[in-house]
Amino acid sequence: MKLVLTVVQDKDSNRLVEALSNANFQSTKLSTTGGFLREGNTTLIIGVQDEQVDNVLDIIKNNCSKREQMVAPISPMGGNADSYIPRPVEIEVGGATVFVLPVDAFHRF
Repeated sequence: MKLVLTVVQDKDSNRLVEALSNANFQSTKLSTTGGFLREGNTTLIIGVQDEQVDNVLDIIKNNCSKREQMVAPISPMGGNADSYIPRPVEIEVGGATVFVLPVDAFHRF
């Protein structure tokens, strides 16, 4: 058995949960916050049999899209910030970060 931890943007979470449910995979949804952009994320916890991992990964890949987003950079530390004029930069956001972990035991009470 494997535990699939998946971190996705909030924008993708409902679509992903629905796709997983339609494929008969149960998941637990946690609201989380990303450290880089400090925006809302969703972390899904999914327990699956070893032979189902590839199916789950395909569903995640097909439902979590990458996109470009403009962000204003943080002012430089130390030094004079008065002359610093932040210019928005375009970065790639979205997609999914997935961890697949072995499960030694599973119990449901």
